[in-house]
Amino acid sequence: MLLKTFGWSFAVTALGLVAAVFYGGWEAFGVVAILAVLEISLSFDNAVVNAGILKKMNAFWQKIFLTVGVLIAVFGMRLVFPVVIVALTAKLNPYDAVHLALTDKDRYQQLVTDAHPAIAAFGGMFLLMIFLDFIFEDRDIQWLRWIERPLAKLGKVDMLSVCISLIVLLITSFTFATHAHQHGGAHVDKAQTVLIAGIAGLITYMVVGGLSGYFEDRLEEEEEREHEEEEEAARTGKKRSPVVLAGQAAFFMFLYLEVLDASFSFDGVIGAFAITNDIVMMALGLGIGAMYVRSLTVYLVRQGTLDDYVYLEHGAHYAIGALAVILMVTIQYEINEVITGLVGVVLIAWSFWSSVRRNRALAAAGDGSGEKAEVSSGV
Repeated sequence: MLLKTFGWSFAVTALGLVAAVFYGGWEAFGVVAILAVLEISLSFDNAVVNAGILKKMNAFWQKIFLTVGVLIAVFGMRLVFPVVIVALTAKLNPYDAVHLALTDKDRYQQLVTDAHPAIAAFGGMFLLMIFLDFIFEDRDIQWLRWIERPLAKLGKVDMLSVCISLIVLLITSFTFATHAHQHGGAHVDKAQTVLIAGIAGLITYMVVGGLSGYFEDRLEEEEEREHEEEEEAARTGKKRSPVVLAGQAAFFMFLYLEVLDASFSFDGVIGAFAITNDIVMMALGLGIGAMYVRSLTVYLVRQGTLDDYVYLEHGAHYAIGALAVILMVTIQYEINEVITGLVGVVLIAWSFWSSVRRNRALAAAGDGSGEKAEVSSGV
């Protein structure tokens, strides 16, 4: 099971490290290995959240997530995205941006650093919306009840998460952004840039998340219909396309997963510049890490880990909220990537331990007083 799920990750790791040795010797080997560990540590919460969505999708779309999705994640976000950012901010064509990345690495890093406020605002708003929509939803299972119960009641107010996000964006743009440091220490007004990028992140979330939610609501009806068509195909001997079988719901959830993964990868891509400004080593290291995150997502789904440890998803969403705040703060202040990674790890570890305590309490109480154990095991 472990080899089947992580086999491709092991293979990509071997190929990536060998390529690093050929590209830049043992020094490049070490840099790529460090980048891979950085990506995994920063994206563990990503795997937990992704697993909550992926478990609703069939085996075909899980395979698509591990194949086509990996190509998008590795080549799109870890290789193409930094080049696109430089091309847009420096008003260069893609060829010149790639040439700059390979020949003038210091200038390339400077341009990406200058683009950081826009990247942080877009990703921060997208992730903040994910956290707020989660925390404002009334749930049967609650982890930090003293926070989640009153917020669930507030969540009945329409569009509350959007209003809060816009308030956060306005505060950020007129405090942090107006005093953001440009490369070299000079002050530069980034308020308009942050506002536009943040609104773009909000719109992206509402469009993709809205479509995903709409089709997710229809998922049960879609699956019932497809089951009937499968039986019909079995009787007539005709084969159906797996894409049709997967349904519209799975497609839009896949699209939502890709945008979610892209938002999570912002901190990894930006953090990688603290280690190296070589685009090749960056793509190799972050690509290896992205493979493990995806394999871990599938592993969590197939092992039923989220069903066994019910507070894990809560911990991951709190980590998302923390990451959103950190991204917005980094518009002005530098925050070490170690702190960013540790925040997520601590929250998820805490939620895991709370889940273990809950399971023990339920087992000790037995079926007769399971509800009482549920209450006593929460925080």
